[in-house]
Amino acid sequence: MADVTDVTGVADAAGTTGVSGVPVDGATALASEYFQSYSVVGLLALVGVLFVAVAFGAGRLLRPIVPTPEKLLTYECGVDPVGEGWAHTQVRYYVYAFLYVIFAVDSIFLFPWATVFAAPGYGATTLVEMFIFLGFLAVGLLYAWKKGVLAWA
Repeated sequence: MADVTDVTGVADAAGTTGVSGVPVDGATALASEYFQSYSVVGLLALVGVLFVAVAFGAGRLLRPIVPTPEKLLTYECGVDPVGEGWAHTQVRYYVYAFLYVIFAVDSIFLFPWATVFAAPGYGATTLVEMFIFLGFLAVGLLYAWKKGVLAWA
């Protein structure tokens, strides 16, 4: 009985051992801790999904079901549906939305540029790059203006 291993995971005379008495190296212990942290995340996700499922199930079981003609009627923007379901939408609304997105993305790119521009050694290079970027945007805006897209008729 020279070497007795402890089944609780406590180190014996030969070195560290696992629960079954098998020696555990550092990589195995690290992997065990790694997967244990993911098991906590998985358990939390499962609890969240169960919480939502129980809430929806309770709502379905407890709500009153009284279908009336008014409840079954299509509702849109507070106006009773009259006529066909097809309506012509002006394309310029989409163009304005697209231009807004372009300039919103432009402003998002300006903030990191400003932080890099302030760092020593990046001043002239980042200034030229930003003017090239803004030039592309200006050419696109000029093209849209020349095509008459920005004119509200």
